Amino acid sequence: MKKNLIITALLFSIVMIGQQKIDRKAVVSRHNVKLSSIDTLASLSVGNGAFAFTVDATGLQSFPEKYQKGVPLGTQSEWGWDSYKNTNNYKFSETLRDYDQYGRKISYSVQEKSTPRKNEAVNWFRQNAHLLQLGNLGFEITKKDGTLAKAEDIESIDQTLNLWTGEIESNFKVEGIPVKVTTASHQEKDAIGVKVVSDLLQQGRLKFRLRIPYPTGLWGDMGTKWEEKQDVTISAVAIAGTDMGKKWGGNQDYISNLKIKNKSEATITHIMDSISYDINLKWKGTASIKEKAKHYFVVEPSKSNTIELSCSFIQTDKNKSVIPSFEAIEKSSIAGWKSFWESGAAVDFSGSTDPRAHELERRVVLSQYLTKIQCTGSMPPQETGLTYNSWYGKPHLEMHWWHGVHFPLWGRPELLEKSLPWYQNAFDKAKKIAQRQGFKGARWQKMTDPDGNESPSSVGALLIWQQPHFITYAELLYRNSPTPATLEKYKERVFATADFMASFAHYDAEKKRYMLGPGVIPAQERFKAMQTFNPTYELAYWNWALNTALDWKKRLNEPAPKEWQDVLAKLSPLPVADNVYLATESATDSYTNPEFKTDHPSVLGTYGMLPETTLLDKKIMKNTFDLVWDTWSWDKTWGWDFPMTAMSAARLNMPKKAIDALFMDVVTNTYLKNGHNYQSERLTLYLPGNGGILTTVAMMCAGWDGTTENNPGFPKDGTWKVQWEGFKPMP
Repeated sequence: MKKNLIITALLFSIVMIGQQKIDRKAVVSRHNVKLSSIDTLASLSVGNGAFAFTVDATGLQSFPEKYQKGVPLGTQSEWGWDSYKNTNNYKFSETLRDYDQYGRKISYSVQEKSTPRKNEAVNWFRQNAHLLQLGNLGFEITKKDGTLAKAEDIESIDQTLNLWTGEIESNFKVEGIPVKVTTASHQEKDAIGVKVVSDLLQQGRLKFRLRIPYPTGLWGDMGTKWEEKQDVTISAVAIAGTDMGKKWGGNQDYISNLKIKNKSEATITHIMDSISYDINLKWKGTASIKEKAKHYFVVEPSKSNTIELSCSFIQTDKNKSVIPSFEAIEKSSIAGWKSFWESGAAVDFSGSTDPRAHELERRVVLSQYLTKIQCTGSMPPQETGLTYNSWYGKPHLEMHWWHGVHFPLWGRPELLEKSLPWYQNAFDKAKKIAQRQGFKGARWQKMTDPDGNESPSSVGALLIWQQPHFITYAELLYRNSPTPATLEKYKERVFATADFMASFAHYDAEKKRYMLGPGVIPAQERFKAMQTFNPTYELAYWNWALNTALDWKKRLNEPAPKEWQDVLAKLSPLPVADNVYLATESATDSYTNPEFKTDHPSVLGTYGMLPETTLLDKKIMKNTFDLVWDTWSWDKTWGWDFPMTAMSAARLNMPKKAIDALFMDVVTNTYLKNGHNYQSERLTLYLPGNGGILTTVAMMCAGWDGTTENNPGFPKDGTWKVQWEGFKPMP
């Protein structure tokens, strides 16, 4: 009885902590981003989750070439996809290769290079569709001598991103003359508004410039290709974006038509291979617009030192709507962001004496802002969000966990739920992949396009850790809304996901157990598919997800599938050697082969991302954690590896290690002034790292199923004062 009372008291204390009122505006506002110089890695963005607009120190996109090797000045919307014309009639079947697996031939869409034709087909399907940079809106500022101002002519920079309102205020001078710019994004439409105050306007020396770039067709797209004719190239080294392949498709001659509606409105219709979209401009004040060159337009204000301009993007065939004014856009931004910050969870680290507390709070606040504007559309986001392309703009479904799991844990389940209808749209294609390969259910794609089409990848096609993710999303949404309606809404995809998992597990009659592989690449992408079997993290994930799918059957009073139960009963144990978990059963040299100590230490996800399963031995897991911590090549990891490590440390009751993991001094664990997780010169922002921070902090505060301790992920030595409200526990 006494023990029960203590547990009740502890639980009550957690509830009380969760109910304490935090001054949310104070927490958010103390991390407003302030810049006083041009920093190409500190670009700032506004957006609404399905659309984002990134600016330089002028508050617009005035110097895109200057920023293209930093955080580029992108304008992207989740609908803005184009495909080059398939003039060579490449067929997806040309990307397939048969592998011997389970005693039969199974086809995978890989980077086939056996003939030049197949290599070209692979690269065409990797490159198409690609996400577009819709347009570059910046200033043309003329100096006294008649030349255009360059980035180095921008002086006295004082720029602030107001996180509470979603507005950017940019103050600067050119030749001593002040310019004040306010930039905001509408929260329901793909539109930005800008207000400019400067005597340069009245002098005719400050104009708006709109340029529409060509898509590069390469791995990345920084929105700075201005050539009038596109020389499309198939990339021979696709992942590096190297432009050294065979030309195809001929001349891509796009069209931009200007239509002046009245004295204050104009529309530019941009026509491409497979898409046409409108750029609508509206201004308050005296101005005119003209076409300066192909895909290059200039709005020239006059008579006043103030002008307001709004710019919206919409597909040409969509219903037209009134172009919102700057005032309407600003009101939308202020109201939308106030609603966001006042909803869901919040955490306050003020009062902590650990010197890292303020920086953790900064990362948490900025990560909320960035994932809200970049990752809350109607489809899974790409890893660089809506700023610039990586992997041609295509989302990777194994990364959707890192982009979106934090939303329900932060009491904002609707922001994850917005993207789940996409899985229904892609469902038939996922089922066809499974059918083509001779499995049941639906096999979720890895690298995909907006329509759910699979993209060829010699690694991605053989990954399986994205497969259980849908069950994770559905379970988190059910926990937020445990109703029959939630079960009915997602059960078909949950059960099809589990059907594939059960049929993919191969029964080895000699070993008398179910195997995952050979024919699998783990989350740690360092192992050859046809030599690899039974990766530890994936085995644990199979166990958890199939058990969770069975829970859904119970909730719906439906019979439990015998195949699921049989796989669970006879699934291979987690592979162990020398009292630690191996990365995979097939890699007995998991910790002696230097290559196998690079990339994601996904073995830690076995108890961190995942809860304790019936397969887990926590003592062995602790030994594994210690070995990985001491011997891993941490300089060869990715941004989400550090939150994953922290989650494992928290579950293993090592809160100091959890904090240390979040602050490991590694380049890929860098968080820039704007909050972006920097990886490398090629990948200057990486949103899975931001989402990982948010998931981990939620877990460190609210714990997980069965937690009775308050703030279990934080040290109890008095250096951390953690006040929070609104978090949900992890499974």
